[in-house]
Amino acid sequence: MASRAMASPSVTAMLSLFILVPLARGSLVDWRKLRPVPVHASNAELRSFFLDGPAGKLEALLNAGVPGATHAALVCHPHPRYGGTMHNKVVFHAMKALRSFGSPVLRFNFRGAGHSQGQHDEGRGEMDDVRAALDWLEREFHLPIVFAGFSFGASVGLRACCPDARVVALVSLGTPVVDQGRTYRYRFLESCAKPKLFVSGTHDGFGPPGVLEEIVARAAEPKLLVRVEGDHYFAGHLGDMRQAIEQWVRATLGIVSS
Repeated sequence: MASRAMASPSVTAMLSLFILVPLARGSLVDWRKLRPVPVHASNAELRSFFLDGPAGKLEALLNAGVPGATHAALVCHPHPRYGGTMHNKVVFHAMKALRSFGSPVLRFNFRGAGHSQGQHDEGRGEMDDVRAALDWLEREFHLPIVFAGFSFGASVGLRACCPDARVVALVSLGTPVVDQGRTYRYRFLESCAKPKLFVSGTHDGFGPPGVLEEIVARAAEPKLLVRVEGDHYFAGHLGDMRQAIEQWVRATLGIVSS
């Protein structure tokens, strides 16, 4: 599946920055009433290394967390055939959002991307790459894990992380639902009862209006869809995307920024 976007269920509200969907039936989160999460310059150690994957070594980066971190995080990148790597801007900003809570955040290159070994496997083997990254995080930190993925990384990561008990919350950025004339329905989300945040641009061609909303509407509770002004890549609106993640993590997991 190529790397791109998605939308929101029946109850939506137009706000100055965001279009929202209910987090739970009968409730609507008004982001204007939540106190902004302060963004701190990160002086955390950045570790570059290779982790063991099912198809060979996977190139990885770890932004270290703070002592007493309550969660670890994993962020997955967009489609490698379209130039996607762990250095993608959306991936970087998602990492910064999760790192603001003091969490150690792992990024890695899927098989065949960057300096990772192996060959691209159209999303099948990449699910095993995600599981290998989860294994590494569990061994290193023994903390509940928050998953975030952009586009292809969201599609692959959601499939791998929904049934994995180590993952407690899911963030899907630019969820790709339409690509090259094909529509992806994400039926597995109907039984995925973990907290889920979907963030997509209002002009995302890979998550056109109505299609993503329908998918999110069918997904199990709790879930929230946020439409941010912009395209699939959140060009010019990466800060809004990042703020949506931070506000949701705080409201959903009850943790505060470090």
